[in-house]
Amino acid sequence: MKVLIAEDESIIRLDLRETLERAGHTVVGEAADGREALRLAETLRPDAVLLDVKMPKMSGLTAAQRITEKRIAPCVLLTAYRDHELIRKAKHAGVYTFLVKPFQEPELIAALELAEKRFEEQRGAERELQTARSALEARKLLDRAKGLLMDRHRLKEAEAFRLLQKRAMDTRRPLEEVVREILAHEEE
Repeated sequence: MKVLIAEDESIIRLDLRETLERAGHTVVGEAADGREALRLAETLRPDAVLLDVKMPKMSGLTAAQRITEKRIAPCVLLTAYRDHELIRKAKHAGVYTFLVKPFQEPELIAALELAEKRFEEQRGAERELQTARSALEARKLLDRAKGLLMDRHRLKEAEAFRLLQKRAMDTRRPLEEVVREILAHEEE
């Protein structure tokens, strides 16, 4: 896994790097503040981002929220605090999980791997949703075009559909393109 580390204390960054590399992961970048973490995440496109909550220039929470909004990578927060307000803010920021310092290596690796897996599942669900929305939109356009042909030429629905299919085959174009063309001519 390619990981970006964002921690303002260099000794902790070094320790995180060594821990991740020992576990077989690659550290693709390191940032000492939230603004740099966001910039590196946009540029390097890591598989996961580890962020300390309290950092200069931009907090880890704010950086995590922006990274999450841009669908770059899952974010795991590192914190010394356990309060309910932090949990609420982390949920709002789209953070996948957080670890309370000090934590053990297995906890860190598990958190990163779970975050990466959940992020990929979420991306898959978003792709499926987009595909379904596109199919629904295409279906609505097809129904409008069929209705138009039915009204204009007094056809039954099946006949209007066959007419659209024939035109698509005759012109060697996708059915959706033919439908859009017919609807565009109607609007003129």
